Amino acid sequence: MILKELSTNELITIDYYKEGMIKTCKAYVLYLNVNDQTLLIKDEQLIVYSIHLSGIKEILFTEYV
Repeated sequence: MILKELSTNELITIDYYKEGMIKTCKAYVLYLNVNDQTLLIKDEQLIVYSIHLSGIKEILFTEYV
């Protein structure tokens, strides 16, 4: 179910671990790579990030107003 929701083009908030610290960003999902278990996202400043799925702590789906 969660993978299907990640395929929508909605703004999400992701809490994830990077270098032992928790980071938070609001972004759009560009691509979900199931083989590499990574999530490619683009934040509000149009910067593209790659996040490993095991490092994700929480995903909140928000409505873009």
